[in-house]
Amino acid sequence: MKTMETEQLEITDQDQALFEAGIKLGALYHQFIGSPLSVSGISAMEKAIEESIRVQPFVEEITVQIDEKKVLTELNETFRYTELKGHMLSVKITVKVNKTFAFVSLKYDESLKYPLMKIDKIEKTE
Repeated sequence: MKTMETEQLEITDQDQALFEAGIKLGALYHQFIGSPLSVSGISAMEKAIEESIRVQPFVEEITVQIDEKKVLTELNETFRYTELKGHMLSVKITVKVNKTFAFVSLKYDESLKYPLMKIDKIEKTE
């Protein structure tokens, strides 16, 4: 059996920043999707999500927006609430590891019919 030689690569600040950013988006999504939500509670939910993620290591900035129109279309007629769903969310997070910034987002992609998480850009300060 032939064995492959491997080279151990250095883990860079960029690697670490992207890893941290992915953890933040995944934690946010799986922690809050399914939470009870009314139209009057949108602002409080946005703030709760932001505050929950903001306290985690390396987070520089976070903004959360919940689409009120999408919430309105999902409301239970009797009880006037719904659950938070991925297609309602728009999130931007900036993570900083040393001098490297990772800018990531979560937004519903209409063409894919999926709440897509992505890397928007990476910057390094001198």
